[in-house]
Amino acid sequence: MKNLLLSINDRIYMACIWVAGLSVLTISLIIPWGVFARYILGTGSSWPEPTAILLMMVFTFIGAAASYRAGAHMAVAMVTDRLNPNMRRTMSIVSQVLMGIICLFMTIWGTKLCLSTWNQFMSAMPTLRVGITYMPIPVGGALTLIFVVEKLLLGDQSNRRVVRFDLVEENEGAA
Repeated sequence: MKNLLLSINDRIYMACIWVAGLSVLTISLIIPWGVFARYILGTGSSWPEPTAILLMMVFTFIGAAASYRAGAHMAVAMVTDRLNPNMRRTMSIVSQVLMGIICLFMTIWGTKLCLSTWNQFMSAMPTLRVGITYMPIPVGGALTLIFVVEKLLLGDQSNRRVVRFDLVEENEGAA
């Protein structure tokens, strides 16, 4: 059961990495097009800037979930590093529970935000519902919550091969 859960979470993690990476790639293609259209062609397009902003939201919230699992999210450990091992474990559990509460908040209230703005449309892109633009918030919250629960139940997974491709997992061992 543990291996199945870890395998599923590895796939979720890789999906997060791909979505975040493709978002950044798309942003890096859209912004130069907007500049080219405005200053070279003389016809400014209305869609590049809002599209880039929406993709930045996708990159931020989905990428944060992957970053959390990889242990690459910001952390200030100045105080906890000075605690004894038992207190450090307790503080780790408390921080994971608090992180889970934040993720639940993002998921629940982000979903409510999406639903309450579903019938509104963006002025710059009239075919796009405002509720869709807020979807990265609850989706990112839910994905991060999955990784928080994983960390609480199975421990830190930041040294798995899928996360740290340069390391070999213990069960694969070097001969």
